[in-house]
Amino acid sequence: MARKTNELTELSLAGLVEELGASKQEALNLRFRNATGQLENTAEIKRVRRQIARLNTLIRQREIAEAEAVK
Repeated sequence: MARKTNELTELSLAGLVEELGASKQEALNLRFRNATGQLENTAEIKRVRRQIARLNTLIRQREIAEAEAVK
């Protein structure tokens, strides 16, 4: 589910939330694989955590922009 930041900015709010859910599921799967010793590349966990942070930031930016537009 790795998307570039410029691709994420083009998504709608619903698309961002959907992508966030998928990224969280991927993070969960990576943590389980790491705990059982099946994960080869542990850097994937860091990549997904950063992806989740990016998505949360974009979602919050959209919420703030909508709130300011209402005022």
